[in-house]
Amino acid sequence: MTVRLRPHHLLCVLTYVGKGYNPAFTAAMTAIVSRLASGEDTEIVEGPDDICAVLLDDPQAHCHRSSVADRDRAAARDIGSLLGLEIRSGTSLVFGAALLRQLRASFASGDIRSACEACEWFELCGSIAASRYEGVLLQRHR
Repeated sequence: MTVRLRPHHLLCVLTYVGKGYNPAFTAAMTAIVSRLASGEDTEIVEGPDDICAVLLDDPQAHCHRSSVADRDRAAARDIGSLLGLEIRSGTSLVFGAALLRQLRASFASGDIRSACEACEWFELCGSIAASRYEGVLLQRHR
């Protein structure tokens, strides 16, 4: 199977430690991160993805807001520049150990965090990166 992710969620999974918007979201995010850790391919999508799915019944869901689309564009630009490829709908990635190291080093330095600036999780993710990603659920050893 393939995990469908919007571009800014490529950043979110880097620092995920089991906290989220509500228990249903947290359970779904944990399952998605587990799939990524097992080596499933990731396909970039435009708009709501597999992580957003459990929030879409909420009338206050932020998944369709223009600010989230702006966050996706910033993440796609930053990550694409880092990796030397275009991050767009249909792009495939696998979260192997080398990719995780590269993304996490750039995230910790702030090079790929422009999408995160207005995010409510900004401080939490920054502290996780500063702790050298202690407690994150997405781990790859190969």
